Amino acid sequence: MKKKIKLFLVDDDAVFLKLLEIEFRQHTDTDIDIRTFATGESCMENIGECPDVIILDYHLDGIDKNSMNGIETLDKIKDFDAEIPVIILSSQDKIEVAVNCMHHKAFDYVVKSETAFFRLKKDIKSILGIKKMENELNWYMERM
Repeated sequence: MKKKIKLFLVDDDAVFLKLLEIEFRQHTDTDIDIRTFATGESCMENIGECPDVIILDYHLDGIDKNSMNGIETLDKIKDFDAEIPVIILSSQDKIEVAVNCMHHKAFDYVVKSETAFFRLKKDIKSILGIKKMENELNWYMERM
């Protein structure tokens, strides 16, 4: 039996967040449990659920200008568990922003566009493939 994938979606744009959730529910062949959060703080309050993947908006200041931004949230996620893959999603199409996210250990940086969902789906597939290989390698190493 396949394990259900736990996906956290974090974005302060309620419409975009709902659209992303609908896309994943309707166009993903993986059994997926999706949790949505409008702030980095609310994501961190639930981080103990140990999501398999987090898709995190870069800005996160649409609801509260004093809330954590995406980089601060990314750092807190990595402090909690460095192995949780985080994909940063942003409307910023600047190489400096993407490089900064990668320096903070994001798995990938995806620009919000008409092709963003397909890129996110591809990233998640890659993450799951990597996790599967790691599990198989660990199983093999335990038997040596």
